[in-house]
Parts: sequence; C-alpha cells; structure tokens
Amino acid sequence: MVTDPGGLLLAIDTSNERCSAAVLDMATGALLAKADPLIGKGHAELLMDVIATVLRSAEATWSDLTKLAIGIGPGSFTGIRVAVATARGLEISLGIPSVGVTTLEAQAEPHRGDGRPVLAVHDARRGEVYAALFASDGRELAPPEAMKPDRLPEFCAAFGIDPAGLGVVGTGAVIAANVLPGSLIMADDGETSAPIEAIARIGRLREPGALPLPLYLRGADAKHQVPAGLRAVVASAGPV
Repeated sequence: MVTDPGGLLLAIDTSNERCSAAVLDMATGALLAKADPLIGKGHAELLMDVIATVLRSAEATWSDLTKLAIGIGPGSFTGIRVAVATARGLEISLGIPSVGVTTLEAQAEPHRGDGRPVLAVHDARRGEVYAALFASDGRELAPPEAMKPDRLPEFCAAFGIDPAGLGVVGTGAVIAANVLPGSLIMADDGETSAPIEAIARIGRLREPGALPLPLYLRGADAKHQVPAGLRAVVASAGPV
C-alpha cells in the first residue's frame, strides 16, 4: 500500500459517455469535489472546464495537486485518448505522477468487501463483452479481456469461482447472469462510465510506475501504431 504523501489527487475519465473529474484528499481519502456531466462526445472541448470546476469546488489550485488518476478504458477509442493525453500534459507541467485505472475495476470497487468475488462486465457490442474478475477484497484475479459471453463460465472457473457465490456488475451484468446461473446482479443501471470517485479511491492507493496507456481490447485497436513516415521508409527499402 502506498504511503500517502499528502496533497490532493485529481482523477479524470473520458473513456465513455461522461466527462468526469474529481478531487480527493490524499491524506484522508475524503472526496472533496466531483463533476461528471453526461455528454456523449466532445470530451476534448469540455474536460479542462470540468477540471476547473472541481478545483474551484474543492477550493484548490493546480499547485495543490500531487497525483493524477486516469481512467484508461476500455471504452471509446477517442475518449480514452483525451484523458491520457491530458494527463501527459499535466504530468509535465505540474511535475507529478499519474496512475491508470480501468473502467472495470472502478465499476467493481464499490462492491469491495461485500463478501463475494465480483465479475465486472461491459457490453462491448458486436456479440462480445469486456470482462475482468476480482476477489471479494478487490484484488484483480483476471485482467480485462474481450470475449464472447459464453466464455464467461470458463473465465470464472479458471479461478475456482462458483457462479452461485459471484456478483456481477456493469452494462453486461444481465448478459453475464444469463450464462452464470445463480450469480447475483449487484449493479445494472445502464451506466457505461466508471464512477469517478472509485477511480480516485483506487488511484490514491496505487503506486506510480509506467506511464498509463490506453486500454484497447478489440483486436484491431490493440495493434501497434506505426508512424506513417516509418511505413514509407520501410516500403521504399523493399524486401529484406
């Protein structure tokens, strides 16, 4: 567990339909302010205004911030990039570290300690779901993965999880419950965005390491990006 250095944490998430930001006291864990307007698109144009709003509500300034927590998806390709790019700029300008938090772990976090392992499931469309599995104490058992719903029983069984003792959350909770008889739907409000306060709480306790990267689970999204100039050089060089 991270020793809290004091100061304030700024959490931001633009990976789904909300443009979210929150300010949390690192020493006490108290949430000082949050804003999460439902906008659908246009996160890049609105995010800095939302951040300014929560800083004012928390009676804080940029210099009070000591850490960032970033929602890294899964979610909208463009939306995820907005939060990650904004975090990069803030890291450099403020000289503070950042940590990444997935949508699925943030959706599962409010149910930590409820006595059940939790399967967070997001309806990914195209006949797939995004799923991640967590122990009852919040530890990640299986990281986010894209799969067909009928693979969920196998996904849980690999960790000895009995569906009868499993809680499911997220926009794919009903889909999961249909293939996991006996599982309990703990949250199914149709909310695609992770609760920003959960991202803040997870971020407070997470040790900074490698820079947060967007989490894309679709096959096409997961391909490495090659700069156009490099492709042109390789093509002109011919076969090797």
